[in-house]
Amino acid sequence: MTTTKTRVGMEAEISADWTGEPAILEGAIVIGAGAAGLAAAHALIEAGVATEILEREGRLAEPWHHRHENLHLNTHRDLSTLPGVSFPKGTPAFPHRSAVIRLFNDFAATHRLPIAFGVVVEAIEPRGDHWLVKTSAGSRAARHVVVATGRDRQPFIPAWKGMKDFAGRIIHSADFGRATDYAGKKVLVVGAGNSGFDALNHLSGVETGQMWLSARNGPALLPKRIRKIAVHRFSPFMARLPVRLADAVMAATQRLVFGDLRKFGLPPAPSGGASRLGSDYTAIAADDGAVAAIKAGRIIVVPQVREFRHDGVVLENGHAIAPDVVIAATGYRTGLEAMVGRLGVLDAKGVPLFNGAAGDPKLPGLWFTGMRPSIRGCFANARIQGAAIAAKVARLKR
Repeated sequence: MTTTKTRVGMEAEISADWTGEPAILEGAIVIGAGAAGLAAAHALIEAGVATEILEREGRLAEPWHHRHENLHLNTHRDLSTLPGVSFPKGTPAFPHRSAVIRLFNDFAATHRLPIAFGVVVEAIEPRGDHWLVKTSAGSRAARHVVVATGRDRQPFIPAWKGMKDFAGRIIHSADFGRATDYAGKKVLVVGAGNSGFDALNHLSGVETGQMWLSARNGPALLPKRIRKIAVHRFSPFMARLPVRLADAVMAATQRLVFGDLRKFGLPPAPSGGASRLGSDYTAIAADDGAVAAIKAGRIIVVPQVREFRHDGVVLENGHAIAPDVVIAATGYRTGLEAMVGRLGVLDAKGVPLFNGAAGDPKLPGLWFTGMRPSIRGCFANARIQGAAIAAKVARLKR
């Protein structure tokens, strides 16, 4: 056994046994340099754990570069920071995607995080007391691996019958573009969750043609603001409540602010907003104009899509509508099957069965972060989970 010294986030020992296996990092490899990955890596380094970050893209915040131009956070700037780095003075309460991109780069530069760009992780395999990480740049090994590739890595569109014959456009909400692109067009948004309401919020400020919202379930829906107060500011308090009480508070707020939205065709939610965060990982939607457009008849709530035809969309009740554009706000997939699918750690939708400081005793050293929505929002959750993972890894290292 030969021991060498290197700097990977801190001075650390790397062991090589000269059998062809890569040197073992006596610390952690973090896969993904989004908010969750950056926060976890920083926390690990602060806890004295040697850390390397592998990022498949050539720059930070690549998904944010490609999201639609109107995209803003639904979480307040003061609760959407990363450790030691905040949004600059003058940033709007709900920062634009360009501000998020700048935050990521400022965070990585401030803390001099060790990021290897352009490295695609192909598979993770257990090797006794460590993990083998197979990448496009060769194999790496480490005692711990933190998977932080995100729960919204791959946009998902259902395989609707007849969709290939549809004469209009079908896009995912991730490719929304500019709201002004929809001026004069008839638009169907499929999905009444966070992404669906985000699209409708933007469309409600444009002179479109008729709009429809196809809703399978009613949303857990909160206003972005009540008068001038950002509702998300109350999220730390809500997160400390028991789930049933948080459900009740959100439901009461929704009813008080919007009234009974079932009068306008929205079906009831299957369960409370806090409950759905934990059961089916459905994020809470934010209203910033869509509800007013529904009440004004500009957006008509319709049943689920049954099938597409060349000239329109047939709904579950047999009625047909003729949108020019269909926006599928139908969620995302993690895309983790190739990387960890053989380990038995994913549910039927590809979501990891554990997250944060929770782990599988049969797979020590494997962690996931950023794989669940949170009342607090993804940035606050990233800080909390990163710190929890780092604390656990540091204890195991002793």
